[in-house]
Amino acid sequence: MILLHELCLASQMAANRAALLRRSSYWRLATAVFAFLCLCRSIHASQSLALQLAPAAQVTGKGVYFQQLVTSTEPMPEVRLCDAPAIGATLELSRGQINDLLAAAAPSWMTTNWTGADSVRIVRRSRTLNEADAVALLTAKLQQDFVKDQGELELDFTQPWDAPVVPDEPLSVKILETPTAGVSPFFIVRFQLCTATETVGMWEVSARAHVWRDVWVAHSDLVRGEVAGDADIIRDRRDVLSAHEPLADFSPGDSTLELAEAVPANNMLFARDLKLRTVIHRGQVTDAVLRDGALSIMMKVEALEDGAPGQIIHFRNPTSQRNLSGKVLDENTIEVSL
Repeated sequence: MILLHELCLASQMAANRAALLRRSSYWRLATAVFAFLCLCRSIHASQSLALQLAPAAQVTGKGVYFQQLVTSTEPMPEVRLCDAPAIGATLELSRGQINDLLAAAAPSWMTTNWTGADSVRIVRRSRTLNEADAVALLTAKLQQDFVKDQGELELDFTQPWDAPVVPDEPLSVKILETPTAGVSPFFIVRFQLCTATETVGMWEVSARAHVWRDVWVAHSDLVRGEVAGDADIIRDRRDVLSAHEPLADFSPGDSTLELAEAVPANNMLFARDLKLRTVIHRGQVTDAVLRDGALSIMMKVEALEDGAPGQIIHFRNPTSQRNLSGKVLDENTIEVSL
């Protein structure tokens, strides 16, 4: 009886091992089939990748990029293939040449499944640079390098502008030569136009210029000695390019300045037209103060000349008849200089 039980148990264990082996073989086979199908799908996807070559493309000076030449159902990488042609020149690339360039730059994108054109004709994006754009570029450069904060430069060309074809890219100006005097009412300037990667060309133009700025102007005839803050003066926009000396600069209502000389109506005011307002006049009796630490001595003196605050003038001590000098503090006081 015991022997019969052991034989049944052994038979059952053998059957279990056989079933386990069958299941293991099935999963190994299923895994292999799945991997094979994935590989086939991957190969099929690779072989079915279609790149449609455009018959023509426009590029910038940065170079020829893969995504500029083809279209595809897959996302396109930003791969630089070669240099861009010069303005006015043409570069033609066949499918085979593009694959050769891809072999070096992005081998995974090589394919024989091309559609579209057999080759692509590549040119630079370009535009015509009209006179208004040329003037704007040159004005901005001259303003930055020469005129600066002297005023707002206005420029125009005095001869017809032969509009050139230039890259359709941001352009910058390089000044090659200007007159020794710089920007003047009429002058000639040589300059280059450049992109980020190349020089486009060189030009020489004759130009007329104005530099506009808000300045102080005599609204009516001004007389010598008038206080600037009370004078009939207005702010007006004037061309200051021909003004070869400093212009007057003061705040409205300034009572510390006066006219140093007469100024005709409609004339701009220059720095030389103003001076500090005289507060002590020649022959005036005023106070002179002498300070030495905490000690302060004051006496009456006679001014020998006109003086404005901060100026050093001569005066006379009427008692000793001695001439001294001192700094004008205000309309009533001179500080004695030892």
